[in-house]
Amino acid sequence: MESYLPSKDERLWAMIAHLSALSGFIIPFGNALGPLIIWLIKREEMPFVNQQGKEALNFGISVTIYAAISYILVFILVGVVALIALFIFWLVVVIIAAVRTNEGKAYRYPLCIRLVK
Repeated sequence: MESYLPSKDERLWAMIAHLSALSGFIIPFGNALGPLIIWLIKREEMPFVNQQGKEALNFGISVTIYAAISYILVFILVGVVALIALFIFWLVVVIIAAVRTNEGKAYRYPLCIRLVK
């Protein structure tokens, strides 16, 4: 993917795929549903969006799993700190991913479980 230069439209849609995870503030599971919708709509026509949409979707699923584990750990008080740290981490890396993809660079999320290949 390094030698491939995505078009302006591809960069825009890839950025939207990453930023759509922020819909999780409004819609339950929006952090995974937003990227899923963008990926399903644009994956066939835009290779960069296909790649970055899968990456955003996988990260949304990963964060949901980590949040569920943290919610369980709330009962032993460790989960509160884990949820706060997870929220800050999620917000920062989603913004970084959006900026990088808008520049035309592929972004790989850290701590991401890649379920969708």
